[in-house]
Amino acid sequence: MRAIRWAATAVVATALVAWLLLPWPLPLLWRDPEVTSFIQYRERQAVEEGRTLEIRHDWVPLEEIPAVVVRAVIEAEDGRFREHGGVDWVALGEELRYEGEPPFSWFDPGDLKALWGSARYGWTHRHEVRGRSTITQQLAKNLYFTPDRSLGRKVAETFVAWRLEWFLSKDRIMELYLNSVELGSGIFGVEVAAQEYFGISARSLGALEAASLAATLPHPLTSNPAHRPARMAWRRDLILRRLTGSPGDAPPIPPAPPDLDPPPVGL
Repeated sequence: MRAIRWAATAVVATALVAWLLLPWPLPLLWRDPEVTSFIQYRERQAVEEGRTLEIRHDWVPLEEIPAVVVRAVIEAEDGRFREHGGVDWVALGEELRYEGEPPFSWFDPGDLKALWGSARYGWTHRHEVRGRSTITQQLAKNLYFTPDRSLGRKVAETFVAWRLEWFLSKDRIMELYLNSVELGSGIFGVEVAAQEYFGISARSLGALEAASLAATLPHPLTSNPAHRPARMAWRRDLILRRLTGSPGDAPPIPPAPPDLDPPPVGL
């Protein structure tokens, strides 16, 4: 019994220390980050592979970015961005085939059974499940973590996403995301991407360019407006239809068919 108590205490203490040590985004209330963990990861990766990588990163305030860019990114990446608190439980439930009825309760046997079913589905299909990361979760990854897909990193990313939502406004989260997201090799943020791909500032982006950048987000290194663009163009056209229509609570835009510009071996 004593051993069990000690083990439980150790687990709680470890969780508490991890919680305290995870990044706190308070400085982001008044400071724009000059470098991110994801940029540093790409730099280390280039050194390890013996290649040169030029990082380009230029900040532009959200109020100077056309609204169509924000709309395109939300349509492509996180349709309920304005509604959720960091994690889109509805989208995650859809991805994991959750069959319970809302609202969820820890005291409802049916909900617990459905939750267990989703956990089993997630484990048995772990190589297929996409995760449905929200824009806030992606921002947490970009600022503080790496592309590592481990469970530990995902849990840490989720906690930091909650902190981002707690301390920052939705507009500030979007501003940080649009200025830190990877959009090509060494290209971070919509300003540099607009200059690189279209020869204009992000301030001048129209619907077509905005949809192109949003369509680049899933695989910026293997398909973007300048490199193997077929997958990007396929998603761009779906995003454009969403922008010109009234999608409402539309389903997420699916990945492009695998036979469109398959990435070369080694990528």
